[in-house]
Amino acid sequence: MKAILHRMGYMMGCWLSCPRHDQLSSGPSDEHVASLLEPGDVLLVEGSSRLSVVIQYLTQSSWSHAALYVGAEQARRLGAQGQECFVEADVAEGIRLVGLSEFKGCHLRICRPVGLNDREIAALMAYVGQRLGQRYDLHNIIDLARYFFPLPPVPQRFRKRFLTLGSGDPTRAICSTLIAQAFQSVLYPILPIEEGDPSSTSQADGSDQLMTQRHYSLFTPRDFDLSPYFDIIKPRLASGFDPHRLHWRDQRHDGLSLSG
Repeated sequence: MKAILHRMGYMMGCWLSCPRHDQLSSGPSDEHVASLLEPGDVLLVEGSSRLSVVIQYLTQSSWSHAALYVGAEQARRLGAQGQECFVEADVAEGIRLVGLSEFKGCHLRICRPVGLNDREIAALMAYVGQRLGQRYDLHNIIDLARYFFPLPPVPQRFRKRFLTLGSGDPTRAICSTLIAQAFQSVLYPILPIEEGDPSSTSQADGSDQLMTQRHYSLFTPRDFDLSPYFDIIKPRLASGFDPHRLHWRDQRHDGLSLSG
């Protein structure tokens, strides 16, 4: 019976993960993104799957997925056979290695942790690498069935809880949970609970502030965007943007007026 439920759950997960091609948008070119990525970067994705639509609604954010960049060299150590360079958690396939082409056509954002040394970056890579192959608890199909409603009527204070999948076993991670656990394992902050007055002079850099980690299951992809501890890398700006080199259409020839 458990095997039948797992098979049904797998089929439901595949359906939820299936892209909605009518909603694909044109994001930054893969070349621009690929040239800027560094191990430890979190790649946020504006997904187009059925599940993505629900996540975007529940989190009130365009970011519906997150993946951790480990780099081609580390990916090969972890068993990559091709161009895979990210570790992600997929609802149907579980924790796996994927390439940048997996996110082709999607809007992307690079979130970069600041101040981690090589040893800590290596620990991040090791954490996610040890969890490759772990899967959702797909035999609990009730957890998946609730995502078949396009806009589930969930009060705002319960929306993060609604995103929890499976039995609650920490080895059965969703995308943002896996990455949050990895950063918490090296004591890197995402959106910690901060005690004291963060605006005071002595605590301006957070060095004297006492912090408490939030539970990893409460993190969503947008939290890496909101976090003050991740730098946002925008490919077009990082590659040397000059607004004076842009070519604008002459709107006067289109019958448009720039005045009043």
